[in-house]
Amino acid sequence: MTTIPHLPALRLGRNYESLDKVEVKDHRTGEVKALVSQVNGGIVKRDMAKLGQARAALKKFTVNQLIDLSAKAGDLFLNGTLPFGDQGHTQSTQQYIETLSGTSGLPHIMVKRNMAKIHYALTHLSEVLNGLSRGLDMGIIDRGFGEQFGTKLSFFPTCQALGLVMPSNSPAVNSLWLPAIALKTPVVIKPGKEEPWTPYRLIQAFIAAGVPAEAFGFYPTDHDGAATILNSCGRALIFGDKNTMAQYANNPAIQLHGPGWSKFVIGDDCIENWRDYLDVIAGAISDNGGRSCINASAVVVPKYAAEIADALAQKLGPVAPTRPDDENARLSGFANVKMADFIDAQIEEGLKTPGATDATAKYRNGPRKVVFEGGTYMRPTIVLCDSFAHPLANKEFLCPYASVVTCPQNEMLQKIGYTLACSAITKAPAFIEQLEAFPEIDRLNIGPVSTMKISWDQPHEGNMFEFLWKRRSIERAW
Repeated sequence: MTTIPHLPALRLGRNYESLDKVEVKDHRTGEVKALVSQVNGGIVKRDMAKLGQARAALKKFTVNQLIDLSAKAGDLFLNGTLPFGDQGHTQSTQQYIETLSGTSGLPHIMVKRNMAKIHYALTHLSEVLNGLSRGLDMGIIDRGFGEQFGTKLSFFPTCQALGLVMPSNSPAVNSLWLPAIALKTPVVIKPGKEEPWTPYRLIQAFIAAGVPAEAFGFYPTDHDGAATILNSCGRALIFGDKNTMAQYANNPAIQLHGPGWSKFVIGDDCIENWRDYLDVIAGAISDNGGRSCINASAVVVPKYAAEIADALAQKLGPVAPTRPDDENARLSGFANVKMADFIDAQIEEGLKTPGATDATAKYRNGPRKVVFEGGTYMRPTIVLCDSFAHPLANKEFLCPYASVVTCPQNEMLQKIGYTLACSAITKAPAFIEQLEAFPEIDRLNIGPVSTMKISWDQPHEGNMFEFLWKRRSIERAW
């Protein structure tokens, strides 16, 4: 009889089995994929007092050595068979894909694409850190001081460790913390409830590559434990909704990763050719199952909004759930069915306000929320809005959703608000200059470039080097 794998907590590298365990189940079949030990805030707090030991374990290495070990970890993560829990189980790449797909709802092809992103980040850390640090000689981090660019330089760490409160929506979000190890910073992770697999597999890959186990904390825990991680490490990342972000908005030690409200805007000079841009816009809305903060959630145009909404609806409306191993799968299931219920209800409630139409309804040939082979899915939704005043005009959901909004070009920047990734289809120098100067856009693409396109050396959300290391003035007499 096959035993159910048990994932222990990792108390700075040491396996810990708790009496309190949760079952992580397949979202379609209900099959238990693993038991995961849960720890309370008291255990987390005790371990946070030992972070100095974790940092000392990494200090023995140079940054370049850790870059090399990270590349090995990347190859092991992508291709290796790694320890899976504390009972002798192992996990191959295919087993990881199937397990993650089963509990998160992501089809296999999307898991593979997310794996490729993580692998790329780990195997290209030299370029990533070069971009993040603006070309700093990493030997200066090893020594603490040095000279470069004709000036004296010194850096010191801002924290004992990087705390992470992770989500369950997309495995590639783990790529955000990967530079921390090369930057000699331990990581303390609270995994997402339905997605402990990716951080656990990454930790095992790092350990197998030769990074000290003490550098890793893996703490499945409750809100109290999560708060302890956020407040004890010195620097932390948290992922969540707008309400979660509001709680930490004034804490510079906590980097927030919430809704992105990413957008396409089309300028007056390019709008007549809108048909040429449909494929890139549709892809930006639906890639990765619509689960990313850089998925486009609004398309802002000076005219032809009805025609564009209808054309996008024709492309996306017929998209339906398929089996998870279908190489052409485009939708993700919901491990938390209540989330699908909530999203569907929010859209329906918004449509009751005059000024919006579900353009996909007539191409969907059925309900938006559907059950397929035991899994719950949200089919794509394109909503035509007559202005940004409509409640559905600037919404974001964990599924392929976007509004198409009419707005004069000279009012666009006043209306769009915060935008994580903005793809602006325009060649007009004056409009481009305005976009470049607009402070509410974190990442700007000029031309028909997907909002989903990222450059690891140009972060779209925070600079991990500047977050973990701070420059100080220095003078040395000897």
